[in-house]
Amino acid sequence: MTKELTEKLDSAFEEMVEIRRYLHMHPEVSFQETKTAQYIQDFYTNLGIPFEANVGGNGVVARVKGALPGKTVALRADFDALPIQDEKDVPYKSTVDGVMHACGHDGHTATLLILARTINELKDELAGEYVFIHQHAEEYAPGGAKPMIEAGCLEGVDAIFGTHLWSLFPLGSIEYKTGPIMAAADRFEITIQGQGGHGANPHQSKDAIVVASQLVVNLQQLVARRVDPTQSAVLSVGSFVAENAFNIIADNVKLAGTVRTFDAGVRDLMERELERVLEGTCLAADCTYTLKYTRGYPPVINHKAETEFLAEVAKEVPGVELVKESELLMIGEDFGYYMEEIPGTFFFTGAMPEGEAYPHHSPKFDFDERAMLIAAKTLGTAAIQYQTK
Repeated sequence: MTKELTEKLDSAFEEMVEIRRYLHMHPEVSFQETKTAQYIQDFYTNLGIPFEANVGGNGVVARVKGALPGKTVALRADFDALPIQDEKDVPYKSTVDGVMHACGHDGHTATLLILARTINELKDELAGEYVFIHQHAEEYAPGGAKPMIEAGCLEGVDAIFGTHLWSLFPLGSIEYKTGPIMAAADRFEITIQGQGGHGANPHQSKDAIVVASQLVVNLQQLVARRVDPTQSAVLSVGSFVAENAFNIIADNVKLAGTVRTFDAGVRDLMERELERVLEGTCLAADCTYTLKYTRGYPPVINHKAETEFLAEVAKEVPGVELVKESELLMIGEDFGYYMEEIPGTFFFTGAMPEGEAYPHHSPKFDFDERAMLIAAKTLGTAAIQYQTK
């Protein structure tokens, strides 16, 4: 059966590329992916595969039942793009100004669509049910996974598998990890309120820029001196805004940043200690503050049995040359919400392009499209073989 799957996917590779390039040329940002969602719906409509639209927002969920009884396995792909200007010189460059697929979600969607069609073609010989989750809004919290789960996309599902095409891992590689693999992604927004004044008379003001600068330095001590060195955490201030004329002492400064963790206890510690340091810094300078701390996606924590199963399956997939344990990655992924509900695993499919490889979210991001075929074969084989696990 997996041989038939592989042969059918091989024959559909050119169409998979066409779908990916069409989506790459017509990207839509998170929560605005209406045309992309319609494209997915039209694909399933033309095949006669039943699906549900507007699941938790713009999500689409299709289902294929095999002829024999068995387990229900879900496969997930995201389909939103990013507010980034495409700077690649390729025929399939984004046609939407300021928006591009800079993370591979176009490839994820093309992979899952062709895989769904292939499994549908084999359904008379298959056991179980296959659920194809096309998720909107992965890139921007609160994300699309949680509302799709609340809308019932996991009802009756026994296990879920997902992959991310990864431009910095070699083509032909599958990287997996039991337990935590991707971090919780939280966000903070801070306003330091001082007292503005003339640049010539600093003693008559409370300089919000100086206080905010001290805060940035003080916050770096949280990871270095408050987090157990055997644990992991990242705190990054990504925005520091104080717009004034050159001769005015800033009345207020706005900062924003992110905190990344794997462990729940460390996550609590970072949130608590961030405000304690903020409060102390402002107290010393006789300034006030406001803090908005938003908990984003949970960490992606892979289940042991499903991860070990996936790793063994991947070793037999044509095109896979290396199966190895992944390093921990501090990036976030709302796939973690699925794993809080049911068993499953999330892995990386190497997609490093020939020539220079740019990181995800780069305006020159691209990937080797042959990785989509490897991803489809790995996901499809895992879903089918899971029936006999």
